[in-house]
Amino acid sequence: MSADSSQLFERARRVIPGGVNSPVRAFRAVGGHPPFIQSASGPFITDVSGKRYLDYVGSWGPMILGHAHPEVLKAVCDVAQGGTSFGAPTEAEIRLAEMVVDLVPSVEMVRMVSSGTEATMSAIRLARAATKRDDIIKFDGGYHGHSDGLLVKAGSGAATFGEPDSPGVPADYARHTITLPYNDGSAVDAYLEQNGHNVAAIIVEPVAGNMGCVPPIPGYLERLREACTRHGVVLIFDEVMTGFRVALGGAQAHYGVTPDLTTMGKVIGGGLPVGAFGGKRELMELISPAGPVYQAGTLSGNPLAMAAGIKTLELISVPGFFEELSAKVAFLVDGIVGIAAKADVAIAASRVGGMFGLFFREGPVHNFAQAQGSDLTRFNAWFQGMLARGQYLAPSQFEAGFVSAAHTQAHLEQTLAAATEVLSGLK
Repeated sequence: MSADSSQLFERARRVIPGGVNSPVRAFRAVGGHPPFIQSASGPFITDVSGKRYLDYVGSWGPMILGHAHPEVLKAVCDVAQGGTSFGAPTEAEIRLAEMVVDLVPSVEMVRMVSSGTEATMSAIRLARAATKRDDIIKFDGGYHGHSDGLLVKAGSGAATFGEPDSPGVPADYARHTITLPYNDGSAVDAYLEQNGHNVAAIIVEPVAGNMGCVPPIPGYLERLREACTRHGVVLIFDEVMTGFRVALGGAQAHYGVTPDLTTMGKVIGGGLPVGAFGGKRELMELISPAGPVYQAGTLSGNPLAMAAGIKTLELISVPGFFEELSAKVAFLVDGIVGIAAKADVAIAASRVGGMFGLFFREGPVHNFAQAQGSDLTRFNAWFQGMLARGQYLAPSQFEAGFVSAAHTQAHLEQTLAAATEVLSGLK
């Protein structure tokens, strides 16, 4: 008889730190042990015990078409027949790069990498080189990968100089990262008026996805764009999560605001490991070997990831794709909000394109401090209740949820039926 998830978790903890290869998977925020997944298809994942769940995590975003999409699988398998990695150029890299350039407003040239962390740290290095400045601004609750300079505590209220958020990050390095409140344009203006000459870049999730799903308030992104232009600061949109998720051209296309550099990942790999950063030609031509800013990666442009990405972008470029996806998210989120109201449970909800967020508190939620005011006890009860009913949601109050094209009306109605049962018990 095969091991169940609890047995596998105990086994994993003996050889893998915390039993997982990425922290949120450990379920520490919600209690219990994670289900170990054996397979997935369409909107479903299946654990090693054979229990099937409707999946609203989607591998944290990339499975926009659903799991194991037959055309994506065929594209990957066809390419794999000719080899899995060469460490040399392929035509597929050009094809995917051309697609990204065509679709993303800010991108004139793009460099493929293997992860979102690589993309963001490389974009920041490029911004520092272009401006000859050292400091960067990020926002409370914004996660941009685990490179040293970005693992700093979020400031509250006024600007705070970064302090390391993890042992092993030198304080002298982290002090070049300044944190400000998300959705507060006046804080950005005030800081840049005094210190803009030291700031190389502002990096922001145009729709925050790592404090839950928190959209920008009207005018916020425009204000960042204007401030960066005025002070000669490079504006970086971290679209690792939002790129090709909230709209075909990313959040920048959805909101009509164009950054100088964009980081991407998730969807452009079709579920395989990939990342990318791109932007204005004059900036990107500073990247080695065209210019002096060094960046490299043996697996960058991996042929399997390129094949999955090309096919995924082809399939989501069909007219009406994002309108239909957004309608599904609206049906789900509005349904949950309505059920919560009848059950007298406070929920603040947000949604943009294929992303959504649910906060167990009175709304609205515009920043990380407000998100932190959520009732975590209620969230944990909600999470466990939904999991027991076959609904797989992100195991943290501070993570976004995702709907895929494979979720049908019937699937969404199943989720709402489960939500009715769970929310009615959250008194």
